[in-house]
Amino acid sequence: MPHETTRVAIIGAGPAGLLLSWALRDAGIDSIVVENRSQEYVLGRIRAGVLEQGSVETLTRLGLGDRLASEGLQHDGIFLQYGGERHNVNFNELIGRTVTVYGQQEVVKDLVSAHAEAGSTIYYEASAVAVDGLTSKNPSVTFVHGGEKHTIDADFVVGADGFHGICRSSIPTEEITLFDRSYPYAWLGILADVAPSSDELVYALHQDGFAMLSMRSPVVSRLYLQVDPADDVENWSDSRIWEALQTRLGTPGWTLNEGPITDKSITPMRSFVASRLAYGNLFLVGDAGHIVPPTGAKGLNSAISDVTQLAEALTAFYANDETLLGRYSETALARQWRVQQFSRWMTEMLHTSSGDLQSGAFDYRSQLGQLDYVTHSPLAQRMLAEQYTGLLL
Repeated sequence: MPHETTRVAIIGAGPAGLLLSWALRDAGIDSIVVENRSQEYVLGRIRAGVLEQGSVETLTRLGLGDRLASEGLQHDGIFLQYGGERHNVNFNELIGRTVTVYGQQEVVKDLVSAHAEAGSTIYYEASAVAVDGLTSKNPSVTFVHGGEKHTIDADFVVGADGFHGICRSSIPTEEITLFDRSYPYAWLGILADVAPSSDELVYALHQDGFAMLSMRSPVVSRLYLQVDPADDVENWSDSRIWEALQTRLGTPGWTLNEGPITDKSITPMRSFVASRLAYGNLFLVGDAGHIVPPTGAKGLNSAISDVTQLAEALTAFYANDETLLGRYSETALARQWRVQQFSRWMTEMLHTSSGDLQSGAFDYRSQLGQLDYVTHSPLAQRMLAEQYTGLLL
C-alpha cells in the first residue's frame, strides 16, 4: 500500500486546491493534491469569468499571469441598465481599479500546465477519499487510485473539495453551524460563438426578469437570463433564448449580436456560509466553506482570497509564527460575510420578485429607485466600485 508524507494534503483539484498547492510550492512548502474527478472534467467545467484586480495581482505574482495578460480582457467598469436605458459605472475613474474577464477554466488550464511542468504530485480520479485524525498532530488522507489504496500523512489537511465534498462534513455537526439561503430565481446561462455586443458587462433589470451580457473572449459571448429554479433547460430553445435576451437587454439604436449557442444550463442561486473554516488541523477554502450567488462575480475571487490568506498563514507557521494560522477562520469569514452582503445586494436589486401583482409592482418600482440612486450618486458608485473590483486583503 503506497504510503506518503507531506506537509499539506489538499482535497480537490479545482482552482482553489491547485492555486493553494502552487502558492505553497512558491513558498517552499510541499503538498499533495487528491481529486476524485478526471483532469478532463476539471478542465472542462464552465464557471466564473470575472477576476478582481487583487486576484489578477495574486496570479501574476505567482508566475501564472502570462496568458492572463495576453488573453484577459481588462474592463474599467460595468453598465447598469433599467427602464430601457444603460448607465456606465467606471471603476477606474472612481477608484483607480479594474476587473479582468478571464474564464475560470482558463485559470485552471494555467494551473494544470504549471503543475505538470513542475512535476507536482496530483492524484486525479481518486475514489473512496477519506480523512482521519483531524484533531491530531498528524492527520491523514486515504484513497484508492489505480486499484491501490493510498495513505498520505500530513501536518495539515485542506478541504478545497467544494460544497458537496467530504472535508466540511468530516467536522462533527455539533462543532459547526451552516447558514444557508436559497433564492427564488435561477440563471439560464449560455455560451455563444459570437462577438460580444458591448465592450463592458451589462447588468439589466427588466420587468420580465434579470439579464446579463458578458463575454469570455473577443469572439465568445456569455449571457444569462433570470428563470424559475424549477424550470428545465429543455424548455428553452435557442430562438426563445435569443428573443428573451433581445427583449431584456434591448435599448434604442442598439442590437444584440446573435450566434450559435454552444452550451446552456440552469444554475439555482444560493448563499451559504459555514460558521468555521478551521477544525483541528483541517482548513476549508472556497466552495467547501461558502457559496455566493453569481451576481456580484465573487465565487472564484472568494476562493482566491481564502487561498491567499491560508498560504500566507501556513508560510508564517513554518517560519515559527502560528498567529495567522490561528486567526485564519476568523479573518477569512469576516471577509466572506462582507462579500455575501454585496452579492445579496446586487442579486436583490436586479432580479424581479415572484410575488402577487401588487407587491411585485411595488418591488420593481423600488428597484428602479435604487438603481436610479446608484447610477447618479458618486458615493454609491464608489461603494459599488470598491466591492466589485475586490476588497483589499
